[in-house]
Amino acid sequence: MAKALYGHVTAAPDRRMLDEVTRLRATVRALEFEVTRLRAENDRLAAAAAEADEFFRIAEPALT
Repeated sequence: MAKALYGHVTAAPDRRMLDEVTRLRATVRALEFEVTRLRAENDRLAAAAAEADEFFRIAEPALT
């Protein structure tokens, strides 16, 4: 926390810190995109599993 406050208070931003923040923001964007992609894939697989489960259910008993 002290580093964050110190970095925020200094007059001239350090170039290394700006580069790191830029890199971290890009990493966060990539991870957010990956989370969105995985959630969509999970939803698709869950729907396919529910459809397959519904396919194997028998509406009426086979032997009556």
